[in-house]
Amino acid sequence: MNFGVLVFPGSNCDDDMMHVLGDVMNCNVQKIWHKESSLDKYGKLDCIVIPGGFSYGDYLRSGAIARYSPIMKAVTQFANNGGYVLGICNGFQVLTEAQLLPGALLRNEKQKFICKNIYLKNETENSALTSEIKKGDVLKIPIAHADGRYFINAEGHQKLVDNDQILFSYCDDKGNKTPDSNINGSINHIAGICNESRNVFGMMPHPERASESLLGNIDGRAMFESLIKNMN
Repeated sequence: MNFGVLVFPGSNCDDDMMHVLGDVMNCNVQKIWHKESSLDKYGKLDCIVIPGGFSYGDYLRSGAIARYSPIMKAVTQFANNGGYVLGICNGFQVLTEAQLLPGALLRNEKQKFICKNIYLKNETENSALTSEIKKGDVLKIPIAHADGRYFINAEGHQKLVDNDQILFSYCDDKGNKTPDSNINGSINHIAGICNESRNVFGMMPHPERASESLLGNIDGRAMFESLIKNMN
């Protein structure tokens, strides 16, 4: 499988993603600099990943400037043609700013940066990112963000529910959605979603930081395994 990992000024999870996709998952992976205006020279790509970090220092809003980088026109065309796009943390923010995913990521409810392991409930098996994870399974995945509070208006939220676009929800270790488990105050505990066409995915937690036994946690690997299997 062939992956491309976007790199913006301020990206800091690009090498982590390169390592997991290349060395752990044994896929072909290339870095793509944000000033590129075309994907042609990278050959056939199956998936583009927008990694975490602080693109352009998070000035204006997180992801707001990166959304206008030259490469994003090509990424939008790639997605519109059915290519898989995965945005993690800052990548999720970029995808909402680019309107490839609905909603927005706001400042955390308690106005603080949060970096810790949290729990996610898988809400659907009907996506390339989650098809190999049972609905209701609880995963332990790290987060590291200050602007991760997912928001969408009531009409948009209902559309996500009706279309089964909610991928992950924040929960406790038993899978319960309690006030304390909603770590950043996201609407309905939402931690990850997909688009209506089910080929663009965004999530705030970092599965690439939970994909090796050396790190004491491989819960995130199931997402990459699922995505790769669906690209075969």
